[in-house]
Amino acid sequence: MSRIRLAVIGVGHLGRIHARLAKNLAAAELVAIVDPVQEARDEVALELGVPAFDDYRNVAAQIDAAIIVTPTRQHHAVACDLLARGIHTFVEKPVTTSVADADELIELAQKRNLVLQVGHVERFNPAFVAAQPQIESPKYLEAVRCGPFSGRSTDIGVVLDLMIHDLDLILALVPSEVVSVESLGAAVFGPNEDWAQARIVFECGSVAHLRASRVSQVQQRSLEAWCPDRHVRIDFAARKTVVTQHSRQVQTGQIDVQQLTANERASLQARLFTELLPVTELPVEDVNAIAQEQQEFVTAVRTGGTVRVCGRAGRAALDIAERVMTSLSTHRWDGTSHGPVGPRHEAIRRPLAGHHWKLTPAAAEERRKRRAG
Repeated sequence: MSRIRLAVIGVGHLGRIHARLAKNLAAAELVAIVDPVQEARDEVALELGVPAFDDYRNVAAQIDAAIIVTPTRQHHAVACDLLARGIHTFVEKPVTTSVADADELIELAQKRNLVLQVGHVERFNPAFVAAQPQIESPKYLEAVRCGPFSGRSTDIGVVLDLMIHDLDLILALVPSEVVSVESLGAAVFGPNEDWAQARIVFECGSVAHLRASRVSQVQQRSLEAWCPDRHVRIDFAARKTVVTQHSRQVQTGQIDVQQLTANERASLQARLFTELLPVTELPVEDVNAIAQEQQEFVTAVRTGGTVRVCGRAGRAALDIAERVMTSLSTHRWDGTSHGPVGPRHEAIRRPLAGHHWKLTPAAAEERRKRRAG
């Protein structure tokens, strides 16, 4: 098969990164970048030597696949139109702003036998890739994702902006139904939450606690998993994974800490993290996670293969995110649920106005027919 003709739609901060990496894909040719902002598209076009367009529809007939890096509220309209045109689609996370819209994209992709991949890049982080085989039957997971305000992704709150990364990860690690979600959070700068915490309980009994903030002085991206025989800690930023293994002595209860003499306690402390709870740092590959997910997308387009973060995986993370936001919006502050919780749980907002991302009349008519049954 010849090289995949690829376009990157949206070249803001993250879109530029996608475009630069896509330019180097051996199995694909970056034939266009698209952005309604002239300054943004001209700058990237000059850097990469790639034609630039203000409207993706002007290049749709020339491409086989597209990477969508528009603002989140435009994901659905753009992806829906591209899939309706028979174009394989990679959508940055979150896949859409509602599960109903995600379902529509999944249905379209299935109907036309197209690849629909969602950009949950932490699945490709080499630290997570190294850790995943070590995390078996986790009983408790704790994820922290926080940092200072960047001014980006202000059309959504921190749950869809940051926490959804970790929601996707815990769903990949715990193959069980979610039975309860409790959360709280608050807006700081605008109408959407800027920090949030969530407690998620699975049918199998596993529990996950997630904390996300985009107004934190401390920058942290980590996940810890407590399993029956080990503890695993992932530092996504440092790309570091450390496993603390429970020795056979510990697992079989051979050490009675209440009966230890003073000398035995001193010996235990000296041997704690070498013999009893030995600590190992796993080898982690030096790879670019975004380049890895792009490569998987292009390979699936060329071969008809699968991707690890398909539309259904993106939908699953979004479904729990919706439940987190619902719980967040009803949390009672000072005896009332009308305090500064953000976001207010409102009707699904349609994509932002503007001719650049609207559906074509034909795509809109097809969408109307599908929804009518």
